[in-house]
Amino acid sequence: MTGIPAVDPAYFEEVRRLAAERDALILAHNYQVPEIQEVAHHVGDSLQLARLAAASTASTIVLCGVHFMAESAKLLAPERTVLIPDLGAGCSLADTITAEQLREWKAEHPGAVVVSYVNTSAAVKAETDICCTSSNAVDVVNSIPADREILFLPDQFLGAHVQRETGRANLHIWMGECHVHAGISGDELVRRVEEQPDAELLIHPECGCATSALYLAGEGIVPVERTHILSTGGMLTKAKQLGSATVLVATETGMLHQLRKANPLADFQAVNPKADCRYMKMITPEKLLTSLRENVFEVTVDPEIAVRARKAVERMVELGGAPVLA
Repeated sequence: MTGIPAVDPAYFEEVRRLAAERDALILAHNYQVPEIQEVAHHVGDSLQLARLAAASTASTIVLCGVHFMAESAKLLAPERTVLIPDLGAGCSLADTITAEQLREWKAEHPGAVVVSYVNTSAAVKAETDICCTSSNAVDVVNSIPADREILFLPDQFLGAHVQRETGRANLHIWMGECHVHAGISGDELVRRVEEQPDAELLIHPECGCATSALYLAGEGIVPVERTHILSTGGMLTKAKQLGSATVLVATETGMLHQLRKANPLADFQAVNPKADCRYMKMITPEKLLTSLRENVFEVTVDPEIAVRARKAVERMVELGGAPVLA
């Protein structure tokens, strides 16, 4: 069983001192390195971070994640200063579609409702009706009247998961992918299951192995009750229920830190130990300190784009049980 890395107390104290000094809220995604997760005020998935940004009263939000997350924070808290410790922290999935490509796709399907994963640029969100995350994508699609055509983008694996869960035949899926999650293959999952036949499976729906997991469950190779396709937030909830189980985790490896904290009794193992997002890992402890000390790097969104993009993100954040689109 792998232990939880310790964090230098002096580093922790300095970061929190600087944050208090400049009235800054530090938000970190579950895929950040442990040193960043431990010093952040809040750690969570994309939806949690968006909601925290919207509710924040801090004058500055430091987003330890990738660029689209910082943009989302700025959309929901336009009066706040939003910083990201490294401007180069992009997203291979977000890069698979541009606003121009989306406009062309919309022209081919007039009247369709556009559902965009939050892993998209603000410009793409501006062409979107409602955003979603992996934790609420099924709810978002179910909130749309059954007779409405849907364009779902940009992740093909999440789109396939949503289509399986909702049964929507009128759901068109963009063929984008996250290079990290797509790299966690079905063959790799099968091999790990053969090595650990009694393991629980926690599978992110962006993974290329999600279909294989369902096949393994359907064939009885892995019991259905031990196969869980979940967002990172859902993984944390499930982790607390698993006792001392062996757990194979198919997502970016940064997630293991939060899972091990949530349940120190379980043995959490990465299906692919090399599934590291180089963009997430660009945010280092040193860069976080520099961001707080030097007020870098500020993230802004063009005002005209922001007005339209904000509506799509707000619909995602506010989604309840009732339909949000006519």
